[in-house]
Amino acid sequence: MAALSLLSLLLLLLLPLSLLLLLFLIVRPRPVKIPIKNRHVFITGGSSGIGLAIAHRAASEGALVSILARSQAKLGKAKQEIRLATGTDVATFSADVRDFDAVRRATEEAGPVDVLVVNQGVFLPEELVKQDLDEVRFMIDVNLMGSFNMIKAVLPAMKARTDRRPASIVLMSSQAGQVGIYGYTAYCASKFGLRGLAEALQQEIIADDIHVSLVLPPDTDTPGLAEEKKRRPPISSIIAATSAAMKADEVAEKTINGIKSGSFIVPCNVVGYLLAIAGAGLSPQRSYVTAFVEVVGAGISRLAGLFLLWNWYSSIEKWYAQKSSDQ
Repeated sequence: MAALSLLSLLLLLLLPLSLLLLLFLIVRPRPVKIPIKNRHVFITGGSSGIGLAIAHRAASEGALVSILARSQAKLGKAKQEIRLATGTDVATFSADVRDFDAVRRATEEAGPVDVLVVNQGVFLPEELVKQDLDEVRFMIDVNLMGSFNMIKAVLPAMKARTDRRPASIVLMSSQAGQVGIYGYTAYCASKFGLRGLAEALQQEIIADDIHVSLVLPPDTDTPGLAEEKKRRPPISSIIAATSAAMKADEVAEKTINGIKSGSFIVPCNVVGYLLAIAGAGLSPQRSYVTAFVEVVGAGISRLAGLFLLWNWYSSIEKWYAQKSSDQ
């Protein structure tokens, strides 16, 4: 009986070890380290919020930073702010990411890019039935098509770079790019689209030693969030409260660390991490340890997700029931 118990214990130990070994052999792409210091980091939406925080951190780590935004005034203010904080000058470019020709001119003037951070984004919350289609197109054009424009403009020179160290393309998505949220219909569509773009693009450029990261922040304390909250449907606020808001510099730190490690999925808090496990699917994975957690935790994370959805749908049901009783 004792021998049987010992054999059972050994099998229990061997199973996870065997799984770890298998994952070590098969996870792709392979681990990579991407340097930041003395490399050209180009950030869109870099004049405020998360983009500005990333620019600060990249400059403080010795990167050569360029920022792009529409407003010359905001770019000038951001340039001065970064210089005062880090003692470093950044290059600024004014362009609308929806205009490919303008973006191409800006990137050609900036020179070859080693790390592209596609950070621009707009959000106009509203239930789809009430939302004007021009607003839907605006979000899709800026968040999704603008990302295609930036990558298309930068990629030829990045692929032809003489510095053969690993390069990076970073897409700033959102937790609303991991799960659909009431009142975020168009925004979710644009951010879910970035996931497909990132997964396919990584396959296309891995041979050039270019590595894609998809950053998934929750609500972040920025000027954009303050404006968003003014028109956000009440139910959206209830659902958003289930994931704590973050500071822009916290998201910037997660982003820079994700770039350096070449991580494909870059969650920013516990909820984002759990959502990443639940929705791992066929996304690239460099860490066999994280892959182990994804495999083992898939069922548990799905159960947790179902509880979360139960909470959200219950909130929606209660909201409409209260609204009906008040009429």
